Amino acid sequence: MTEVSSLTGRLLVATPALADPNFDRAVVLLLDHDEEGSLGVVLNRPTPVGVGDILAPWAALAGEPGVVFQGGPVSLDSALGVAVVPGGLAGDDDVPILESGVRPGPGGTAAAGPRPDDARHGGAPGEEPLGWRRVHGAIGLVDLETPPELLATVLGSLRIFAGYAGWGPGQLEDELNDGAWYVVESEPGDVSSPDPERLWRAVLRRQRNELAMVATYPDDPSLN
Repeated sequence: MTEVSSLTGRLLVATPALADPNFDRAVVLLLDHDEEGSLGVVLNRPTPVGVGDILAPWAALAGEPGVVFQGGPVSLDSALGVAVVPGGLAGDDDVPILESGVRPGPGGTAAAGPRPDDARHGGAPGEEPLGWRRVHGAIGLVDLETPPELLATVLGSLRIFAGYAGWGPGQLEDELNDGAWYVVESEPGDVSSPDPERLWRAVLRRQRNELAMVATYPDDPSLN
């Protein structure tokens, strides 16, 4: 099998040509990507459901808007927590310290979430706080079974996602070859954008190339 260059931690930004309504103007943060498949969460699909309605202990740590986001069309009855720990951690941003621990199962079944026994006990410089697992840079996964008070002093922002977006081996690569996605660098602030409905345009606008022009693409080209 051809070796796949990992895009873990990058953003997939839907091109205007992407016809799948699940991903119209979507911005996807890739949490795991290798030759066995890919997994990510859509950052700009807020739902009307408040975090307090389903995960009350975590509501106080969730950033604005304090709602659950639809992370993708797979396993909508499962929850993932993604959070930023400010200040950085030891390790190269391009070489994750730990496996993300989540990936699509066979046939797109539910993925395994981060496990408490995989987390490191924080304390020493460069170690990850208990209940948080680094994915890329300051962005990581939260074990939602961890008592929230253990993370309250270290989390800079938290987003709760229902479901995720998953691709089997080679599927994402095929979509990239078909021009369905732009791949760009993520920033920690993308996870906690207070205005997620404008995130698609904001991410494109900050690019220092022709992608900045795509941000002006009309919502309905027929009206242009």
